[in-house]
Amino acid sequence: MDLGIAGKAALVTASSRGLGFEAAKSLAEEGAKVAICARHKKGIEEARDQLKQSGADILALTCDVTDESEVERMVRTVNEKFGAIDILVANCGGPPPGPFLQHTAEDWRKAVELNLMSTVFLCRQVIPGMTERRWGRIVLMTSITAKQPIEGLVLSNSVRAAVVGLGKSLAGELGPYNILVNSVCPGYFLTERVRGLAESSSCLSGESPQAFIDSWAQQGVLGRIGNPAEFGPLVAFLCSEKASYITGAAVAIDGGLNRSIF
Repeated sequence: MDLGIAGKAALVTASSRGLGFEAAKSLAEEGAKVAICARHKKGIEEARDQLKQSGADILALTCDVTDESEVERMVRTVNEKFGAIDILVANCGGPPPGPFLQHTAEDWRKAVELNLMSTVFLCRQVIPGMTERRWGRIVLMTSITAKQPIEGLVLSNSVRAAVVGLGKSLAGELGPYNILVNSVCPGYFLTERVRGLAESSSCLSGESPQAFIDSWAQQGVLGRIGNPAEFGPLVAFLCSEKASYITGAAVAIDGGLNRSIF
């Protein structure tokens, strides 16, 4: 299936590894020109080298997406290299686990900056060009915690839901300009983030990290943890011409973990 995004310019943040990398890979495989970014130069350059093996046009940049001036600089660089950004996949790391009373006011501030404000900064930079061209795709990468809170992840449960609310609001504002905005809510995938959560849970309980991963696998109806390679194609589809009637959605990709009807 031709998704119709060959030659489009895409920016995927926090894409040196994990689900961000898989999103960038799927877009590159569809012929998009893809700018990737992360905070650390070594990791993002290694990701660039992997993606370029398929012949894709890849631009690797370092950026702290919680810093608005750095986001502005990054977007300007992408525009100079690829032309105006057609596709934004706004991704970032997750806030730390822990119960409510363990987290300080500073923890909450950092979580809001990391997950919500970084998304705001990115959208503010790319939307003007998209409205001018009357075409755009924005995918906000959140978490299944936005739909179904997970014990011990109060920061993620709270701020990820705010990102979904932002996406729903932007979809309403930008629909007349043919800009589609959707959120993707992944469940448990075997990434460094999930391994880190298993390690943290292990330290608190004394059970092995693998025991937690096994228990999380059983929470979904498929009875397994997701393979990161299963994630990217969904993002590519939502960025495509084939998804031209989908906007304002919060799409779960969680192996059936979330049991709610909506």
